[in-house]
Formats: sequence, structure tokens, C-alpha cells
Amino acid sequence: MLKGKNVVLGVTGSIAAYKIADLASMLVKLHANVDVIMTQNAACFINPITFETLTKNRCLTDTFDRGDVSEVKHIAVAQRADVILIAPASANFIGKAAHGIADDMLSTTILAAGCPVLVSPAMNVNMFNNSAVQENLMILKRRGVTVIPPESGYLACGATGEGKLPDCRTLLGYILREIAREKDLLGKKILVTAGPTRESLDPVRFITNHSTGKMGYAVARQAMLRGAEVTLVTGPVGIDPPPFVKTVSIQSAQELFEAVTSRFEEQDCLIMTAAVADYTPLETKTEKIKKSGDGADLTLKLKRTVDVLKWLGEHKKEGQLVCGFSMETENMLENSKAKLEKKNADMIAANSLRDEGSGFGTDTNRLVLIKKDSVTDLPLLSKEDAADRLLDELFKSQKNGCRLKTKK
Repeated sequence: MLKGKNVVLGVTGSIAAYKIADLASMLVKLHANVDVIMTQNAACFINPITFETLTKNRCLTDTFDRGDVSEVKHIAVAQRADVILIAPASANFIGKAAHGIADDMLSTTILAAGCPVLVSPAMNVNMFNNSAVQENLMILKRRGVTVIPPESGYLACGATGEGKLPDCRTLLGYILREIAREKDLLGKKILVTAGPTRESLDPVRFITNHSTGKMGYAVARQAMLRGAEVTLVTGPVGIDPPPFVKTVSIQSAQELFEAVTSRFEEQDCLIMTAAVADYTPLETKTEKIKKSGDGADLTLKLKRTVDVLKWLGEHKKEGQLVCGFSMETENMLENSKAKLEKKNADMIAANSLRDEGSGFGTDTNRLVLIKKDSVTDLPLLSKEDAADRLLDELFKSQKNGCRLKTKK
């Protein structure tokens, strides 16, 4: 995801400094070029050789290091950086950055940078809540620096509270949001549904399907990385929601309908990947249904659920896009084309359970993107790549209207 991207990690004097080795490794595995700059105090907690081994780049510690005289190092590193993350950021460094003090390699590089800068404070809870530190963080925020909130928990000093460095996956999420993709969907509001619904028979049992939510979650994540403001309406699944996405949890088809329709007006696009139950019990028992003593079979009476996609097609506004999904076992193309017309959707993403690597629970999918004037047959792709292709095709007619984000 980060091939060709240059990430600068700034490490300052905090016990949490050792954690950034994991982050550096994650970035390298995503094919980013990683430069690490350490303050003198940071080197007391972790050896620069650790970062050099992981990144295959020299760890920078001294502004006046003459090991390479071919360039002015702090200027060169700052100019080629796509993003700079300071983590952990100590109270001392935050104060220097807020007031433009440049007395070491890291603080000097920050002043020369034109790329987005992220700061992740990590310190004792009382230090973090000190008014001086909070004022310095506000100064950085006003200048466009992204301050990553610390987590609460048990701290190395023995105190409990705010000041804990977030998990490296959280820090990676901030970096990916900043530079992983072109922000061609910036300004767009997109609602995505995902996962199954559960239709209760009684307090113990329910009717559901095999959906795992992976496709919908991939669509939500890729839309977020491309700059969209994303709302994810999700049934019960076993995966973590993407970061920076507003998540609304639902259980039944009726709850999904209410969650979608109540947010419908403000959306530019609705992508309905959820596997919504077509039928729900006519009556939900308040007590557990017991087995018949004479071994007789049980007959369930079901009624139709509300057709969410049809409702959206009937109520969409001019310029508002609606995309549905069609999971088929036979006559996929014919059934999906009929669904496109019947639901008045702008696009149907169809796939077949008969195709190897497609369907529920897989990490791949083979989609056929059906519009009124075109049919695009995609190869077998990862669900993230399939999600990107879906977004490309859906917004093709509006692409020139999307704003592009430039470096800060």
C-alpha cells in the first residue's frame, strides 16, 4: 500500500520508544521507505541499530553528522517525506515544536517539513494534563498538526490514566489515512451496510445467513482512505470496524432499514453490501419455543421484511448514488440486471457462490459491476482491491467533481 511513499518516524525520550520498532517493521512490510530520527534521550531507551536493521536506512541522531556530505540531511529528509509521525512525543519535544525551537536533528527537520505532521504524546498522566502541555498541543493543532489522543491505562511510572502510547496498529492507521491513497473522494459522504441481519424467533434463537461482513468492511475502509466521510451500518460480525469510520451496529432488517433511512438525506452515496434477511418471523415469542413432546415438526410463519434497496431507489435525489449487491447461485447476470431495473439502483455489484474464491468468508471476490449502460467483469481480486474498483466505477461520472487533497 505504501510503495514509493516516504515516512519519517521521530522518536523522543519515553519508555514507549521501544514500541516504535514494531511500527517501523509494519511500514517496511507495506513497502514504505522509512527514515527514523531519534533525539539524544530516545537513544537511552532503544538503540539506533534496532531501527537501522529494520529499515535498512541510517538512523539519524545528530544534526551535524558528517557521515554523508552530499546533502543537508535535515532539509533533504524533510523535503522527501510524505508524512512525519512523532511517536512517542515527550512533553519536552511538544514544547519545542510548539515554539519553533530547533536545537537537534528532529526539531530542525520538523521546521523544514511541508508534509503532514502527526504527533502522538506519551507521558505521565499529570504531565499530559498539565496546562502547559495542553496549551502547546493546542498551538500545534492550530497549525494543522494532527495530535493523536493518548490511551488511558496503566503507565510505566505506576500511575493510571491518560498518557499511554496507542497501539502501533492505531498509529499505522493514522499514517495510512494520510498517505495511502489519493483523496479523490474528499468531501463525499458515503453510507455502507455490511454483514448479516438476525431475525429473532424467541429469546434464544434467530434466523440469519453466512455473511461475515468482509466485503462491506473493505468498501468502508477503502472509501475512508480515499477521503470520504464514511458511515458503516453493520450487522453482528467478528471483525473490527475500520478506523475513522462512524459505526452503527444493528441486529434485524428493520433496525438496518431505520438506521439507513434516518441518515439517507445527508449521504452522497449508499452502498448496500449487507446480506439482509428477506423474511422475518411473523411473531417473535417472548419465551423459548419448546420441542413438541410427540416429536411433531415445527412450522414457522414468516413475513417479508422491508426492501431497503427498493426504498432507496424510489427516494434517491438527483446526483445521489445507490449501489446494491447481488449474491446468486444461478443466472447471475440476468437476475442482477433485473434487480438493477426493479430497484432503480445506479449499480449492482454481482457475484456468484459458484465462483471459486468468491462469496461469504473469503478474503477475495470476483465482482461483475452492472450499470444501465455497461457491464464490467472484474477478475478475482482481494476484497480491498475489488472495493476500490467498485468505487472507481460507481463514481466514474462524478470523478471530475471530487476535490483532491494536497499536502499540508
